[in-house]
Amino acid sequence: MKINRSTKLSFKFSTAAKLAELRVVLAEYARVVNEFIDLFWEQRPKKSELLKPIVDAVPSWFSARLRKVAAREAIDMVLAARNKDGEKAVKPVHNGKRMCVSSTIASLQHTKRTKEFDAWLHLASIGNGIILDLPVRYHKHFHRLVERGRRLESYVITEKSVQLCFEIETGPKKQPKVAVGVDTGIKALASLSTGEQLGTDVESCIERIKRRKHGSRGQLRARRMLRQRIDEIARDVAAKADLVVVEQLKGICNKTKVKRRLTKSMRRSLGSWNVRYWLSRLQARSEDNRVVFRSVPAFNTSITCHECGHIERSSRDGVAFCCRSCGHTDNADINAAKNILSRFILGPYGAEFKPNIVNLC
Repeated sequence: MKINRSTKLSFKFSTAAKLAELRVVLAEYARVVNEFIDLFWEQRPKKSELLKPIVDAVPSWFSARLRKVAAREAIDMVLAARNKDGEKAVKPVHNGKRMCVSSTIASLQHTKRTKEFDAWLHLASIGNGIILDLPVRYHKHFHRLVERGRRLESYVITEKSVQLCFEIETGPKKQPKVAVGVDTGIKALASLSTGEQLGTDVESCIERIKRRKHGSRGQLRARRMLRQRIDEIARDVAAKADLVVVEQLKGICNKTKVKRRLTKSMRRSLGSWNVRYWLSRLQARSEDNRVVFRSVPAFNTSITCHECGHIERSSRDGVAFCCRSCGHTDNADINAAKNILSRFILGPYGAEFKPNIVNLC
């Protein structure tokens, strides 16, 4: 099993002149990508068809090599916008904050001449005779990834840092014998189908963020504390099972103000809660531990009785669940976690795991 992990190296050792020149390159890159998006929006060519006539269709002081890189990114952005199911395609816009290049443009060159930094990010074939050598320093996360895997020749460059990607071989996935369903909530970040609840202190972390002034150092510290707690809980959950099943939580805050689905306070809580970060960290920890990670639709998981399958909204009262049909009582989040696991195991994609599961609930 191969997984990809990334890390960032800062440009804080670069001079102001070099960073200013990098910002000029990023701005021109965004303009070129956006013109290619306009060109490819109605008729998108294949990447193998990006020959000189197409690459030269957008005038720029960039080299032909970098214009081809911009055209490839434009194709990817158009393809992503067109492939959104059930939504009207909206033409994407490159904001100029990042530039994705390969070894044809960038390379990481190690140096031992100074103690201030460890390597140069060498950028060439840009155009107008521009060659940038940006100093970077390695850190613990970088060295840890170097020891575990192989660095890929891809670079995501911003005006403050460069992101490097590593390919890591973790071995075969574990045979799924113990499965855990995970319900995500504010009262308890992770409620497991085994009856255990982790992260009951997350709500206090969220309230601490909401009390701080937006953008202040205190709020940034509180956010870091919340994310550190999320990382710890994700590690604990991934260590408890061979199969982790979560619910698909998408669009929680999307258009809630327009549709009046949630109050302002709840929207702020969900923003601080950062569901996407939690699920991404849980998936990353699962992959590191060779644990199978799956997701199921979230509809009615919190109002369905796990014992009899009866669905009724009034069965749930806060954190308590009492079925109006059979009288079954349980913690509402744990009941939802059991429904999440059952929905996967009894579904078409989970049938192959069912004979091996030791603990279904």
